[in-house]
Amino acid sequence: MSVSLFAFRSTLGRRTQLLLGIFGFALFLLIWHLTAISGVIRPEFLPTPLSVAEAFVRLFTERDFASDVLISVGRVWFAFLLSVVIALPLGLLMSTYRAVGAVLEPFIDFVRYLPVPALVPLLVIWFGVGEASKIAVLWMGTFFQLILLIADDTKRVPGEYIESGHTLGASNGQIMRHIIIPAALPNMVDNLRITLGWCWTYLIIAEIVAANSGIGHVIWSLRRFVKTPEVMAGIIAIGIIGLLTDQAFRLAHKKLFPFLRR
Repeated sequence: MSVSLFAFRSTLGRRTQLLLGIFGFALFLLIWHLTAISGVIRPEFLPTPLSVAEAFVRLFTERDFASDVLISVGRVWFAFLLSVVIALPLGLLMSTYRAVGAVLEPFIDFVRYLPVPALVPLLVIWFGVGEASKIAVLWMGTFFQLILLIADDTKRVPGEYIESGHTLGASNGQIMRHIIIPAALPNMVDNLRITLGWCWTYLIIAEIVAANSGIGHVIWSLRRFVKTPEVMAGIIAIGIIGLLTDQAFRLAHKKLFPFLRR
């Protein structure tokens, strides 16, 4: 058993992976619980896992937290899909037409290193304190990373594939539709999964700007009253949503590209 678990680059069965994943979470909760009850950290700053679980239930039963979750999910997905719709064609153009890449890539490289929190005041000036500024924050944190990932994915398509298409008389549009996109699509789906996770990391920043709803608004409101269990419960809610979304992407990837299973 130990040989199969710790062999270099070994493969594990689905059941073994599930059990190890559960073990990792259980170990984390145990360490958290022991640290909380040890008295090393005051309970106002580090409540026990049970206190956080109780606060999680209270959020849904006493604060209508479900509606805030739905609002936040809607904001994240709208900003993410907007990023995809714009980044996908531009990324393809950047990788297939070098002139387009030469014009756009330096600017995109510059913007993607700008800290999104520092841009919040400017986005509020431009878009106000309504939904537009929140979507803009989420979009800024996603788009400029995604477009370069898509461009890199399409650049990695072997040149032999494209040369074969030209040899068979395919036009540039046909090569794009039937060779480049299908060859790059598995990596694109993986990168969509990654960038959606990044989009969630900017949610708190987006929802503390004159917001009156959303997970970030709830967390920011509760921290003023030092309700640490409720704050941690809100953060855990984001983690749960992210984990479920990530697993859905993984499942879709396996279903769409079964030939990549190892």
